Amino acid sequence: MDAREDILFRVRVALGRTDANRPAAAADVQAAFAARSQGPRPQLGADLLARFRHESGVQSSSVDEVATLDEVPAAVARYLAERQLPQRAVVWPKYAALPWAQAGLAVEARAAQGDDAVGITGCFCAIAETGTLMTCSAPDTPAATSLLPETHIAIVPLSRIVAGMEDGWALARAELGELPRAVNFISGPSRTGDIEQTIVIGAHGPYRVHLILVRDC
Repeated sequence: MDAREDILFRVRVALGRTDANRPAAAADVQAAFAARSQGPRPQLGADLLARFRHESGVQSSSVDEVATLDEVPAAVARYLAERQLPQRAVVWPKYAALPWAQAGLAVEARAAQGDDAVGITGCFCAIAETGTLMTCSAPDTPAATSLLPETHIAIVPLSRIVAGMEDGWALARAELGELPRAVNFISGPSRTGDIEQTIVIGAHGPYRVHLILVRDC
């Protein structure tokens, strides 16, 4: 028994959990989740896209918009060229079939490693209230691609913009059932103010976050 299993075993003993009462206990937990109520929430208005764009800017993310997924590679190439960044990247495997080479990009569909400068991902959904991306790890959506490279470019379908974090979790429960190994919330480039309360960008993750909004996706 490893340390994790030992801790969970002790918790089960303290709660009186057994194989016999486990189904009833699980039903009680699900009933508690189903009966949850939300606290007060801000009124965002009807235009979630405008709110998301504004809050993304507050978080120091840059934003572009295209009509279709097939236009994403050209938008990525344009962004990288304007900033004199490498025309090489890693991308979530789910987007491997997009016309990257046609846009002049050398793209590998895999999780990022320590020497990858640019990572291209999608998102599970985007949260208008705070300009935040919600990502859920899976074999074709590896978390490292948004965390290790200095430049993170994210594909954001307009249809996946939700009002608040509560809506993001509700969507995850409805579509995923069981939560993945990792759920990450990304609000612009990484930053810290630990030293003399001076904000430093790129302290423990990407220096840049660029969002490409896709209208028809």
